[in-house]
Amino acid sequence: MDAFFNSQSSSSRNRWSYDTLKNLRQISPLVQNHIKRVYFTLCCAVVAAAVGAFLHILWNIGGFLTTVASIGCMGWLLLTPPFEERKRLSLLMATALFHGASIGPLIDLAIVLDPSLIFSAFVAASLAFACFSTASLVARRREYLYLGGLLSSGLSILMWLQFASSLFGGSIALFKFELYFGLLVFVGYVIVDTQEIIERAHFGDLDYVKHALTLFTDLAAIFVRILVIMLKNSSDRSEKKKKRRD
Repeated sequence: MDAFFNSQSSSSRNRWSYDTLKNLRQISPLVQNHIKRVYFTLCCAVVAAAVGAFLHILWNIGGFLTTVASIGCMGWLLLTPPFEERKRLSLLMATALFHGASIGPLIDLAIVLDPSLIFSAFVAASLAFACFSTASLVARRREYLYLGGLLSSGLSILMWLQFASSLFGGSIALFKFELYFGLLVFVGYVIVDTQEIIERAHFGDLDYVKHALTLFTDLAAIFVRILVIMLKNSSDRSEKKKKRRD
């Protein structure tokens, strides 16, 4: 338990440098190779999601059915034994593709308002993911795992807020709170999930497909929320300009 709550007393431990980024001695070579496979698989899943979004733009396939298909493929993947590697990889790519198609309507809206927001949101989400994931890699083992309980509670609050909004309606302030609070929660999950993947790998769990799926869901959630925030801000600016002209 001390590993969870010991603070870093010396300032040198908090100082970031190039040597700090190279200091992965606490991670064995086997685990480092596993992490590389996880991130490579994650990149492939992101490409599959981009293909899914593009297919929605071409044929308008995104919606409720693709969302159900994505959840179904995810469940199928989790129920498939780890030794069926090719099947699980195919299911991961299918999950990402259907998820990308489900995000398609939001991409359509961004294309209408400002296509550059799509690239900006992706870059912002990638940078946030990379920064917080790197922070987990260079931190001491299990240092951030205690945040898992707090994040689970935050996710529960977020789900109850969305449920209440769907039943009773919600204000703009509540909508903004859900966006920013949800973004904070999933950014936190990047930190916790990365350290949990490392810890599981140290104990022999080298299921890189499942671990890539975990990080993909975090990254997709961050991207969606950043894009919605950017769209909201762009829409507000457009309305202000129209009022000034009138």
